[in-house]
Amino acid sequence: MTADKVPTLYEWAGGAEALERLTEVFYQHVTKDDLIGPLFAHMDADHPKYVAMWLGEVFGGPSRYTDERGGYPHMLSHHLGKAITEPQRRRWVSLLMDAADEVGLAGDPEFRAAFAGYIEWGTRIARENSQPGATPPPRAPVPHWGWGVAPPYLP
Repeated sequence: MTADKVPTLYEWAGGAEALERLTEVFYQHVTKDDLIGPLFAHMDADHPKYVAMWLGEVFGGPSRYTDERGGYPHMLSHHLGKAITEPQRRRWVSLLMDAADEVGLAGDPEFRAAFAGYIEWGTRIARENSQPGATPPPRAPVPHWGWGVAPPYLP
């Protein structure tokens, strides 16, 4: 990496390996959690890997989630009709942040602020999209998250 190139959040986090380590540890905790564990009772064994692919693409890594899993429409399909509650959303966020600490994900304030910003933003959208009667856009690009810059909100 050259001094004049700002690394992506993906690069700063440590790439695919770091994100896969994060999601493996995270989902180990999720499946044992009384509040959100039931939402993941029948999750595919590769679910942590797929979430790592999503996060990688969001944070500026390769477009693997789009190329291999179908991008935003596929992600959306996993949230529709789940009726995620606010306490469940908050627990998901809390467990992910704990897992980030546990696996030693970059802990500098700038990275963690950007990381936490996306996690808050993304989980709030997932909760909204999961509600009965929700009509989210069926097609949208995978968001691309940077250092303190959120994509524009398009209702």
